Amino acid sequence: MRDEVDGLIEAWRSERPDVDVTPLEVFSRVSRLARHLDRARRTVFTEHALEPWEFDVLAELRRSGPPYELSPGRLLRATLVTSGTMTNRVDRLAAAGLVKRRPDPDDKRGVLVRLTERGAERIDTALESLLSYEETLLAPMPDGDRQQLASLLRSLLAPLDRDPSRPQG
Repeated sequence: MRDEVDGLIEAWRSERPDVDVTPLEVFSRVSRLARHLDRARRTVFTEHALEPWEFDVLAELRRSGPPYELSPGRLLRATLVTSGTMTNRVDRLAAAGLVKRRPDPDDKRGVLVRLTERGAERIDTALESLLSYEETLLAPMPDGDRQQLASLLRSLLAPLDRDPSRPQG
């Protein structure tokens, strides 16, 4: 079985035989897969009237467990955005009725962002659609291969997650 990356690897090896293009065999595939998944996820999210960033914030709240609320600081660390960006996102989600703010009882200056019932319904249905779609993508792959792929990707991603600013090497 061949894919688009096989062709670009062959072309690079032909044009630049002096350079080891082996890393492209992994990272070009990961990059192409990420673009395909991003397009597919956007389609699923659009069906549920969500932007990808909305899904990310709502999903973080939903995964947090009852009472489904977090500080804006926790949300921004989980979603890797700045505080200004998170404030804007929470404002927009609150205006849409998907989250609400309340004073943080442990910090007089702080607030907590809580998932509303409407927000929970929206994230739950979007998640079900997303998982259904992603399952169809994985269907041809045997369970053992899925587990092996997940493990291999984890070994590549974990060091980057620990310190995303540091180049690995």
